[in-house]
Amino acid sequence: MAGAVKTKPQAKPVSEAELLRMPAKDYMNEAQLAFFKARLENLRDELLANAGETSEHLRETPSVPDPADRATIEEEHALELRTRDRERKLMKKIEGSLMRIESGDYGFCDETGEPIGLKRLLARPTATLTIEAQQRRELKQKMYGE
Repeated sequence: MAGAVKTKPQAKPVSEAELLRMPAKDYMNEAQLAFFKARLENLRDELLANAGETSEHLRETPSVPDPADRATIEEEHALELRTRDRERKLMKKIEGSLMRIESGDYGFCDETGEPIGLKRLLARPTATLTIEAQQRRELKQKMYGE
């Protein structure tokens, strides 16, 4: 077939337990990358759904004559908007992580090139630094106010 696109076979989905049992030499193999890609895509989908709910919720705000009730509603909206802003920032990190998976850089520290580690990536799938590199960065920021 001319023009047919060849796709490599998808790895069988693995569980967290199976992921953690894999030998260190298999770090960021196809199955692990597929696991984290699926996890990041699910997180992205959840954030997009939350954003849609927020838009709908803000449009449906009733007109309330009581100033105290109105203030409460406005405070709830402000809190919801702050939450969505944090989620928007997380969305950028998720997109960056998905691009790193595609480029083959996912799972490796931006500063040292060392493996970030499966446990850290399970806890924070958007991590770009090892724990040690993150601690050094935070210490430097604290000392120099950067």
